[in-house]
Amino acid sequence: MVTGYDHLLFLVGVLFFLYRSRDVLLYVSMFTLGHSITLLFGVISDIQVNAYLIDAIIGLSVVYKGFDNLGGFNRLFGKSPNAKLAVLIFGLFHGFGLATKLQEFQLPDDGLITNLIAFNVGVELGQFTALAFILLIINFWRTHSSFTRFATNTNCLLMSAGFMLIGFQLTGYFIN
Repeated sequence: MVTGYDHLLFLVGVLFFLYRSRDVLLYVSMFTLGHSITLLFGVISDIQVNAYLIDAIIGLSVVYKGFDNLGGFNRLFGKSPNAKLAVLIFGLFHGFGLATKLQEFQLPDDGLITNLIAFNVGVELGQFTALAFILLIINFWRTHSSFTRFATNTNCLLMSAGFMLIGFQLTGYFIN
């Protein structure tokens, strides 16, 4: 999961302005639910999705979250999309991204469901471990005045990283 930097960037954006443990748990659960559904369903149903396009959408999720954190939707449209629903929907795309990568291994049907569930549990445990460190860093940073000063820059960097991911993946799509 640590090499899934695109997933972690999205989750950094999701967690950036969440202060209550209950909210963190709710949003991470929404992402995990979406991620798990499409990971399992995509592999079991052998749904073939172009990895470049899915990864471009994952890059878009990073851009979305940075833009939302900056209040961009409120400024442009007078309101933000439903954040919980957006996290769930982007979680579905993130799961398809991993399902697409797993399908490249042409896994045997024997024990597939058990192995997928075990794999998914491992991915989620890795994600929770990475998120624990991310939360520690963000919570420590929040105690310093630099958090407020650099919140805009940080979310602009998230958006920039998302745009780079989109460009990289779309380049791969059009070249391959």
